[in-house]
Amino acid sequence: MKPNSDVKVWDPLVRIFHWTLVSAFAVAWLTEDELMSVHAYAGYLIAGFLAVRMIWGLIGTRYARFSDFIKPPAVVIAYLKDLVRLKPKRTLGHNPAGGAMILALLLMLTLTVISGMLTYGAEGMGPLTGFFSHQASFGSELLEEVHEFFAHVTLILVFVHLGGVAVGSLLHRENLVQAMFTGRKAN
Repeated sequence: MKPNSDVKVWDPLVRIFHWTLVSAFAVAWLTEDELMSVHAYAGYLIAGFLAVRMIWGLIGTRYARFSDFIKPPAVVIAYLKDLVRLKPKRTLGHNPAGGAMILALLLMLTLTVISGMLTYGAEGMGPLTGFFSHQASFGSELLEEVHEFFAHVTLILVFVHLGGVAVGSLLHRENLVQAMFTGRKAN
């Protein structure tokens, strides 16, 4: 392979997952109080895509697999120290901090979806309605607070992720956003 050739890194499923998740989370965030049915369907879409991504993280292509980018905490911390020194090692797939961020985002999105479905069920709607007594809005206010907490933490993580993408793009002189559209990075 030539030294400056492009390498296929992100497969179509990873890219579709990423941009669908971005869109669905934005829709869910923007419709939370005004268009509850749209909000709920965006949440269901996120839930479905999370399930597919969990499976793809186990059986997918090289750079999609969790085994490629989940690193021990010591490796993540060492990478972050190098990042502070502005000398992080470039990786073809996700760097150790990016891998940790993916885990954090997947966890927060999962907790957001579960708490949202529980909230919806407590209000007598959605697939989890049967888990609650027939009393209207049983525990829904507390569940809604929990759901909003996880959604806010997710949004914070999104902004940290965007900052990491910007820093990584600048330090390594590569357009990581473009790579998530094309699936290719310079070798």
